[in-house]
Amino acid sequence: MHAMQYEITLPADYDMEIIRQRVATRGHLMDAHPGLGLKAYLIRERGDGSGSPVNQYAPFYLWNTAEGMNGFLWGPGFRGIVTDFGRPVVRHWLGAGFRPGPAVEDVPLSATRRTERIPEGTDPAEAVERALAELPGDGTLHSAAVAVDPGRWELLRTALWRGSAPERYGTRYQLLHLSRPGLHDLPAGRHW
Repeated sequence: MHAMQYEITLPADYDMEIIRQRVATRGHLMDAHPGLGLKAYLIRERGDGSGSPVNQYAPFYLWNTAEGMNGFLWGPGFRGIVTDFGRPVVRHWLGAGFRPGPAVEDVPLSATRRTERIPEGTDPAEAVERALAELPGDGTLHSAAVAVDPGRWELLRTALWRGSAPERYGTRYQLLHLSRPGLHDLPAGRHW
């Protein structure tokens, strides 16, 4: 599994309805993308009561195959992002674990993401094991994943939620659409 996300921070007065319309008209194009586990079309909106300081479009992906990820990045899907917004930095993490939640068959409405450095002198495997053990599992959880960027020794924890995302799990996002062609192919549990 590979995790990937890019964040497009927009002006404070940007009409986020433009992003909602973009997702409504184009989101389905990833619903059958080969090699894709899931794509969560995420936004944060300044002034919506969530505490977000920015307007942001920040799609998040879990890929089953590197070929699927490459097909997206070098194909027409990502070219559309580059054409409309410029080329964003694409973050990439190696999958360490995945947990489908009790609400995995429901439509998620929100997401959380938390990143943290694995401190120098800390065994990375132990840090990953702890993060996997701490994945949420309550009734509103759609799914959760842990991944690592070994170039930065950064740990990523992300979760999708059926209802409102709990604040304690990190940065909160609204989820506008979920493409999930290979959701059930994402291996549950730890990935080594």
